Amino acid sequence: MVKLLKSPLCILISLLMLSSCSVKKYIPDGKTLYTGAEIEIDKKKYKNVNQLEDKLKSAISRNTNSKFLGARLGLYFHYKANREKPGFINKFLDKQLGEDPYYFEDIDIDLTEEILENRLQNNGYFGSAVKSTVVNDSIDLSTSVKYSIAIEEPYKLKTYQLEKTIADTLQIYEEILSSLKLSDIKENNLFSLDQLKSERERIDQYLKERGYYNFNSDFLIFEADSSAYDNRKFDLYLRLKTQVPEKSLVPYVVDEVNIHPNRRLSDEKSKDTLAYKGFNFIQDSVFFKPKHLRPYVLIEPGKTYSPKLSRYTSRRLSSLRTYKFVNIEYTEKDTLTDQNGKRHLKADIFLSPMNKRSLRLELQAVTKSNNFAGPNLSAIYSNRNLFQGGELLRLSLSAGYEQQFFGQTDDQGLSSIQLGLDASLIFPRLIFPIDLNEKFEYALPKTKVSLGSNFLSRTQLYTLNSLSSSFGYIWEGNRYVRHQFTPINLEYVSLGNTTDEFEEILDNNPFLRRSFDQQFIASLNYNFTYSEIFDQATSEGLYFGFNYDMAGNLINLFGSKNDEGNNEFIGLEYAHYFKVDVDFRYHLKLDQNRQKLVGRLFAGMGQPVGTTESLPFVKQFFSGGPYSVRAFRIRSLGPGTFSPEDGSNSFFDQSGDIKLEANLEYRFPITKYLNGAFFSDMGNVWLVNKNEATPGGKFTSDFINEMGAGIGFGLRVDIQGFVIRFDLATPVKEPSTSWRFETSDSVLNFAIGYPF
Repeated sequence: MVKLLKSPLCILISLLMLSSCSVKKYIPDGKTLYTGAEIEIDKKKYKNVNQLEDKLKSAISRNTNSKFLGARLGLYFHYKANREKPGFINKFLDKQLGEDPYYFEDIDIDLTEEILENRLQNNGYFGSAVKSTVVNDSIDLSTSVKYSIAIEEPYKLKTYQLEKTIADTLQIYEEILSSLKLSDIKENNLFSLDQLKSERERIDQYLKERGYYNFNSDFLIFEADSSAYDNRKFDLYLRLKTQVPEKSLVPYVVDEVNIHPNRRLSDEKSKDTLAYKGFNFIQDSVFFKPKHLRPYVLIEPGKTYSPKLSRYTSRRLSSLRTYKFVNIEYTEKDTLTDQNGKRHLKADIFLSPMNKRSLRLELQAVTKSNNFAGPNLSAIYSNRNLFQGGELLRLSLSAGYEQQFFGQTDDQGLSSIQLGLDASLIFPRLIFPIDLNEKFEYALPKTKVSLGSNFLSRTQLYTLNSLSSSFGYIWEGNRYVRHQFTPINLEYVSLGNTTDEFEEILDNNPFLRRSFDQQFIASLNYNFTYSEIFDQATSEGLYFGFNYDMAGNLINLFGSKNDEGNNEFIGLEYAHYFKVDVDFRYHLKLDQNRQKLVGRLFAGMGQPVGTTESLPFVKQFFSGGPYSVRAFRIRSLGPGTFSPEDGSNSFFDQSGDIKLEANLEYRFPITKYLNGAFFSDMGNVWLVNKNEATPGGKFTSDFINEMGAGIGFGLRVDIQGFVIRFDLATPVKEPSTSWRFETSDSVLNFAIGYPF
């Protein structure tokens, strides 16, 4: 603990806290800092008022100056920067961390009391009273307010019904009456203005989905009547306003659908029109083939107008990644109602394409937690709409160099050169013997074909050549669910130019040699993702990922055994295994100020099958690093309690067939673009089969005590979703030792993006 207190970071924090105590000397005369408000409700009289309390708190929420470790640093830097001679440092700190002061004297308490009374009435608590008390802190020169609320018994619903008007002879009356069966307004519900507004919007959407194109929620009105009761009950009546336009009371049918596949703002000349399966494709030349674009459009001639189908059509067309703008416009074709009581629309779908070709160059500085660092250069060429069917061709050429500049072992001076050429072609439709595209309403599947070649040269060790190709499908079940199914995934790996040092490593570990000997991998992959996390900073909810990888089953029908009894196909040893993993995460928002508690559980297992003794090296699990157990460097945990005699090249041995991890992280804002986090991680990897070269690596029932664990603190610079992350973590338990705490073993992780 003494060492910790003497650290430069702690000294800096202490100085900042001491200096910020002087913030009150900058507060103008007659002003005090506003530190917030408190709501007090007599809960003994009425229970279950927590939801009401939350609504009242949100109504009086005001900005206050933030505190960090008890100090108002943002306010301090603001005051310092607004002195007569602030200096460069104070100006810089104010720009990055400063906050404007929030004074109590700017708060209108009478207006706040009126707002609270209004919120009480809107939630059925008519007749309730609000009283405010001002609390002054003369030492801190701050002021807070306490609002005491004496609530009356709320009004509760007795009946909810549709009031008959002149419109009851029209079809819309029956539609509204039918919609009430789906209402959330039930008997004994408290009076709620928000619920009435939601009910109007719900009925409006219900009618629009049935073709009422010109209907508006403002045409609906609610009336509450409590005169028939003396026990704070009320009847609720719904009716249409008088003088609603006739066109708003009838449904519409789409008669004509015009699609403009190549719409540009500068277009003035007329274009040719091609009729295809009831649709009009308007383009001067074939930019997008109608047979491929047609399945993306769900708005069809002769069908009732539906905003849902419009939204789905817009989203499906945007997912093509061929168009930057999708605009759907409806035009009324006439002002008369036909003999069937309907009117008619024309739909125009305007599609503005992106640039067909693009070239992007990227220069990256890469640093890893295993002390490797170096530059990486890549060039990415994209061609959209390659065959006039929305196809996306992407070619990527990359080159990278890494060197281990520092370390605790003899690994210093190791370097690697990596070259890669990858190509992928995505067809925005399902390529299958049977046309199933019409079966998918939310989003059409994509078919992806890829081919890649990579070369890796690691000095003093080996060179590795690899070829890969795949064919598979990607589709979305809804806004939360994503599937990826790859029935054909082929990989060829060739290990060459091995040094004597690396051969010695393989000789000492036959298990490792077997994982490199499997040159050919023919696998089937399936990935399922369910995610409610759309924004790492603000979203709350569940994430669940599932991966399944199976190799060698089909090729077994054509393979044979070589002289050593191993699987072989066309002269190459191939892998036979299955591998599965699950990833469970939950993000819990603690308030509206970006405070979150994030938990993660990960479990994975791979099982060699038949004569295969181990998983291929590239398929094995490893633990440690900036996205794993951050108190340990990448590939430095496990397997099990195994600990190499020396650290040189030990990462080859420290992988396994089983992986378990758990993470817990508390995230909080420091400034607008700077967030902090306290976290704890634990995990390890194990082997399914015993390996003499890695004693203690086999999975046993005592796996809980073989976990590695660490705690730490992190800083994250988050600028509009681009995150630079620094995590400083300290081990508190090695897999083979008991719990301890030693800051000298701390690991600093630098990464892009959140860890999970």
